[in-house]
Amino acid sequence: MSANAKTYGLLAQFDTAAGIFEAAIQVRDAGYRKWDVFTPFPIHGMDDAMGLKNSKVGYFTFCGGFTGFFTGMTMIWFMNKFDYGLVVGGKPLFTPLYAFPVSYELTILLGAFATLGGMLALNRLPKLYNPLFKSERFKKATDDKFFICIEATDPKFAEARAVLEKAGAAAIELVED
Repeated sequence: MSANAKTYGLLAQFDTAAGIFEAAIQVRDAGYRKWDVFTPFPIHGMDDAMGLKNSKVGYFTFCGGFTGFFTGMTMIWFMNKFDYGLVVGGKPLFTPLYAFPVSYELTILLGAFATLGGMLALNRLPKLYNPLFKSERFKKATDDKFFICIEATDPKFAEARAVLEKAGAAAIELVED
């Protein structure tokens, strides 16, 4: 530890998926709020084990899709009513049936953009630096090891080492920022 380094958190290594799953349940039940799990592959049920709620990205998608649909309908109505009001074969100047393809495509386009933007915003991405990258042990998170990191900003951080040891961590290290 260097003299003027700021503590980021505690990093605990686990050797199996079952081990980190049980540890995540124990950390959640201990009342921690600022922590995360890092695994080399998705583990079914980890969201529930961590106590995570449903993502809010769907709201961004709905708003983007609704905006696209409304924009498409309004654009076709405006063009047919004011820009090019030509009656052909007695057809009406506007009908949703003819405006639907444009509205449908704009719904998908703006919904996709809103989904991407919402995901980036909610995940605070792009994040080009994380203090965990300094840890040599953490490099195995993409290979065959499983990690839990409890951040130092969590109110219950003082008891974190004891909770991680009780959960069966193979190794625990202090990570500095």
